[in-house]
Amino acid sequence: MNDMKKMARPFGWLFALALVVAVLGRIGLTIAGSTGVLAFDYISASGVPILDVICSILTGSAFVAFLFAAALALVVSTAGVVLYGALAARPCPATAFLWGWATALVALVCLVIVVLGILSAVQVGSMSSKLPGLPVIALGVIAFAAFLGTLLGAASMVVCACVARSRAGHSLGTSLVTAAAGCGAVVMLLTVGTFGALNTSAVSLPVLGAWLAADVAANLALLFGAAAYLGRRERQETTEKPRVATVRG
Repeated sequence: MNDMKKMARPFGWLFALALVVAVLGRIGLTIAGSTGVLAFDYISASGVPILDVICSILTGSAFVAFLFAAALALVVSTAGVVLYGALAARPCPATAFLWGWATALVALVCLVIVVLGILSAVQVGSMSSKLPGLPVIALGVIAFAAFLGTLLGAASMVVCACVARSRAGHSLGTSLVTAAAGCGAVVMLLTVGTFGALNTSAVSLPVLGAWLAADVAANLALLFGAAAYLGRRERQETTEKPRVATVRG
C-alpha cells in the first residue's frame, strides 16, 4: 500500500503529460481540418498525394501493422529523450543533438524494417521504380534523422532544464507538464503548417523549405534556450555552495 501511495504522484504526472499531448494533438487536428490541410472524405481527396497513397496501401491488417511501426518509432524517440534527461551529467546542446540524431535514425530504421514487411513484393517493386537509388535514399534518411534530431535534442535539453529546476525546490511534475504544454503548442502549430505545405497536389519547394526552416529555428531556440537556463542554474549553484559552507562552518 505504501508503494501505491509513493507511485500515485509520479503516475499522476505521467497521465497529465499524456492528456496534454492528447489535447494538443486534438487541437492540431481541428486546425488542420478547418483549414483544409486534412480532408476527411478521402474519395474526394484523390488529388492529395500523401493521403491518397497512404490510404490506398494501409488497409486491414496492414493498417494495424503500420500503427505498431509508428508506435515503436515514437516509443524509441520518447525513451531517448528520457534517457538523456536521466543520464546526462553535464547536458549540452551538442550531445543532446547527437543523441537525438542517433535516436531518430534508429527509430526510422525500425519504422522501415516493419513497413517493408507490410508491403507486398508488387508494391515494393512499384515504389522502387519511382524512387531514387539506395545511396540517395540512405542520405535522405540520415538528413531527415538530423532534422528530427534537432527536435529530440531540444526535448532532451528541456527535460534537463526541468530536472535542474526541481533541484531548486520546484515541482518536477509541474515543470514537465508546463514545458510540454508550452513547447508542445509551438511544435504542434509548426507541424500542422509543415504538413499543410507538404500535403498538396503540387508541392511548392520554397514554401515547404520556409516551414522546415521555421521548424529547425524553433527547435534550436528551445535547445539553446534550455541550455542557457541550465548555465544560469549551474552558476547559481556554484555561487551558493561557498555560502552554505560558510554558514555551516
